[in-house]
Amino acid sequence: MAIIGASDDPPTKMGYAVMHNLLHFPGQLYPVNNKRDTIQGLKAYQTIKDIPSPVDMAVITVPAMYVPQVVEECGEKGVNVAVVITAGFKEMGEDGKALEERIVAIANKYGTRIVGPNCLGGLIVPPPRS
Repeated sequence: MAIIGASDDPPTKMGYAVMHNLLHFPGQLYPVNNKRDTIQGLKAYQTIKDIPSPVDMAVITVPAMYVPQVVEECGEKGVNVAVVITAGFKEMGEDGKALEERIVAIANKYGTRIVGPNCLGGLIVPPPRS
């Protein structure tokens, strides 16, 4: 899982809270921040495309104006699901609506599923055992 916009700056950044809350995630966790080499003790990457391993899911916390570029990079990386926590889309008016339509078009181009935007995540419940 990649956290794009991961941060070391509590409590002012959503990227800090998300990264901090996922530190005990049992799988590989990749902080992405174009200004830092490490985030909360883990090696950080400039972009998701710099991560040397496959990434199944990305959590996006960068400002709205950068989300289309990040979703494009996720698609190029082969990410299956992106959770867009960032706000500032259709709830903000016509400009935000256009921005949201742009990220949906990019996601569709690559077959990336989007949760959000302006979302704090989702719950995945496994099917009952038979």
